[in-house]
Amino acid sequence: MPLNRRDFLKTSLAASTVAALAPRLAGGETVALAGREYYELRCYHLKADTRLKADANPALLDAYLEEALLPALARLGLTNIGVFTELDVNKQAATAGPRPGSPVWVLIPHPSLTSFLTVTAASRFNAPYPPASAGYINAPKAGPAFERIDSWLLLAFAGMPRLERPAFSRERVPTRVFEMRDYESHSELKALGKMAMFDDGEIALMKELGLAPMCFGQALAGPDLPHLRYITGGPDLATHLANWKKFGPDPRWIRMKEDPRYADTVSRNTARFLTPKPYSQL
Repeated sequence: MPLNRRDFLKTSLAASTVAALAPRLAGGETVALAGREYYELRCYHLKADTRLKADANPALLDAYLEEALLPALARLGLTNIGVFTELDVNKQAATAGPRPGSPVWVLIPHPSLTSFLTVTAASRFNAPYPPASAGYINAPKAGPAFERIDSWLLLAFAGMPRLERPAFSRERVPTRVFEMRDYESHSELKALGKMAMFDDGEIALMKELGLAPMCFGQALAGPDLPHLRYITGGPDLATHLANWKKFGPDPRWIRMKEDPRYADTVSRNTARFLTPKPYSQL
């Protein structure tokens, strides 16, 4: 049965998207993934829900992360570990405060899948445990140290294959703030199209406008697939928000946004503002 014009255009656009992504999907894993990191993103929920009768004590998790997990990762050669809590932000006033009941987010960059498998194995719990982490490790069934843990495995984008730590993070500017966004898509093909949009110009524009993108990852496993996540930031909230205001009206972004290749690639956009824990490496 012959295609009408609308169906033909849809088919042609889908084909062009696949063609644009062919170098990413073909050519073998060694070529396609060379130099690209993996990110393990963990979300520790502390607010009481189905497992806890009262909110977990965040000091238990802090002690474990600072005294046990980060040193264990360092022994494996892993660095640039981010540990964050969420902020409630008033964009108009450019002010922020701690979000009540915030989970704790942990970002772990891995050079390979083997690294990810090593860290998720028993090596994280090799004795002897630092005394400060005992409350977390030995928490009783009636009072666990968290409500639950969500976890994602992400593959770094070809356009930004490794985490890039901005100067305000390296210098540990006290007022630094980060923003983590996850873009869900209604189809796997459209999710790949949004990744292509970032690789083909959106990442470069973000860098030019001072948004300091730190990492981009395609979610390979975890809840709410298909989606991608990325983290930007600034030395302070006001600067970060001002940089975003430059992004929307930029003619280069408008051209990308109106390009039919990238139409309908995002069905949901969730933004979280993050502040680093004192012991965070980011």
